Amino acid sequence: MERDTASSKIDAPAKAGKRLLPKEREQQIVQKAIEHFTRNGFSGSTRELAKQIGVTQPLLYRYFQSKEALIDRVYNEVFQWRPGWERQITDRSTPLTERLYAFYLDYASVILREEWIRVFIFAGLTREGINNKYLNKLRTKVFLPVLAEVRAEFDIPEPRSAAELDAEIEMIWSLHAAIFYLGVRKWVYGLKVPGDIAAAVRQKVDMFLHGAPAVMRTLRKPKA
Repeated sequence: MERDTASSKIDAPAKAGKRLLPKEREQQIVQKAIEHFTRNGFSGSTRELAKQIGVTQPLLYRYFQSKEALIDRVYNEVFQWRPGWERQITDRSTPLTERLYAFYLDYASVILREEWIRVFIFAGLTREGINNKYLNKLRTKVFLPVLAEVRAEFDIPEPRSAAELDAEIEMIWSLHAAIFYLGVRKWVYGLKVPGDIAAAVRQKVDMFLHGAPAVMRTLRKPKA
């Protein structure tokens, strides 16, 4: 971790305008870092990073002791988790289809942003293990509850083995991948995506609900 001890200047640009409070300055650094990592990934030194986001390196270290600390903050800022999602999935006072529409429309509004898609991909490629925490939460708080609600709705028995559960999880992975890929098409490949994202998300939920119960029942059939 390199430090620029030769310079004692702290944030020269701030002198030309309003002096920011520490919390405001910290948030400004985080937002500029999000923009930088979204466009360029996580390579480069802290000296280069400070220059790119428009602050001095000593100022960067005043708020974040290392590049890793700043990356962790960016990750937490970008990949926010709404606590009401789990409740939304399991509230049986609302029909299952409507629950899944509501959840996946809200989920899509969070993840189909440029910074979410690109930071997630860069992290998966260059920051080994950093996405695992999020994916484990996705499995626990979304995948398994959604599958449980589908079984309850269609009167399907619980999986009899880990293999059957894994097969079910693959089905819901397909749903999530289809929604995620809308963002990849737009923010990575620069391709056209449907103008009505909400309709596209509802269509993908419909495909899942029409296909998953039949496949779950097939999994329970005795093998010939």
